[in-house]
Amino acid sequence: MKLRAILAGSLAGAGALLATAAFADAGLDRIMGRALFDRMWVQAPSSTQGDDGLGPLYNERGCALCHAGGGGARFLRNGDGSWSVHGAVARLGMPDGTIDPFYGQQIQTAAVTGLEPEGRLAFAAGTDGSLATSVTLSEGLPPLRAHISVRQAGPLFGRGGFDRIPDEAIRAQAAREAAADSGIHGRPRTIEIDGRERVGRFGWKARNIDLRHQTAEAFALDIGLSSPLMPRPYGDCTEAEKDCLAAPNGNSPGFDNQEISGEMLGLVAAYVASLPVHAAPADSRGAALFASTGCAACHVPSLPGRDGKPVPTFSDLLLHDMGPGLDDGMPEVGAASFEWRTAPLIDMANSKGLRRYLHDGRAPTVEAAVRAHGGEAANAAAAFAGLGADDRAALIAYVEGL
Repeated sequence: MKLRAILAGSLAGAGALLATAAFADAGLDRIMGRALFDRMWVQAPSSTQGDDGLGPLYNERGCALCHAGGGGARFLRNGDGSWSVHGAVARLGMPDGTIDPFYGQQIQTAAVTGLEPEGRLAFAAGTDGSLATSVTLSEGLPPLRAHISVRQAGPLFGRGGFDRIPDEAIRAQAAREAAADSGIHGRPRTIEIDGRERVGRFGWKARNIDLRHQTAEAFALDIGLSSPLMPRPYGDCTEAEKDCLAAPNGNSPGFDNQEISGEMLGLVAAYVASLPVHAAPADSRGAALFASTGCAACHVPSLPGRDGKPVPTFSDLLLHDMGPGLDDGMPEVGAASFEWRTAPLIDMANSKGLRRYLHDGRAPTVEAAVRAHGGEAANAAAAFAGLGADDRAALIAYVEGL
């Protein structure tokens, strides 16, 4: 209750006085969660302990900068041909599944006062609409030893429902695919949490089991904030980055001796869980094409929740071999470099042309994303390519309407 009082006071101080009816309708947790989601964090120490702890190295100052309005990464081409991108990072990984010994899990493109960022991430479009990425390291830093793979932030709408899907339902979907003997054989990513084997479902490689863990990882890697689930106050800084380790942090007794308390994680997760799923379009032709081409074999429209009610997913939440074209050379513990969780086809509209597709944003359109599918999805991609122009356009329109 103390944290809620602090956050409510900060909202009022910002002029965001809310009527009692609004609190009752939206829910206090979701309102407070949105306040944290929208917050711009500052470096420690600051006069307002509730919003310090940024970095010391980071990518963005707040959740909303990568997920504006609950959406995903935004790719904007400037008049001079350069790109402004919000919500994409350069992940790093070695062929043996470890991280870069100096730079850690991802390149940090910003730093608090007194430190230098690790480098700069730049994008350039090819003539075919593809997207090339380059990393320029800050002067005086050692060369990269790891592979680079861009990860764009996905939209958050409807993701809260994934928390309601029991592990057994995801395992059962994997069993159905194996029994069908159709060449589709997704597998659950198993993650050990507190001595129990759980099934991952969040992230491009299903590396997190629920919204709380996904939120904690984003706070740690992207903003540099510690929490009970990721308790290191220096974010992604490695032991080799001595200046980063020597910088002040914002750990506070009032926040579980972290920069983000467990309660704060829960509030942000509650807000994200409240973002509604868009209803699938009433398009029988598009839905039939989606099924007949094999798209629905992996992009399963729904999975059963704990209450038995269907949860919209347009994903089986399983890892699949997507072929050499989507192999980024960066395996993780529990996921090969060519394996990706089936992307949930929720909130697919290309709003204002700012949207791109696949994990690294290489595909400018839904059609380009489909054509890039290989491995287990090669037959579905071939079926899509074999459609007549009208049917292909109808299928694309259906997917973009999800």
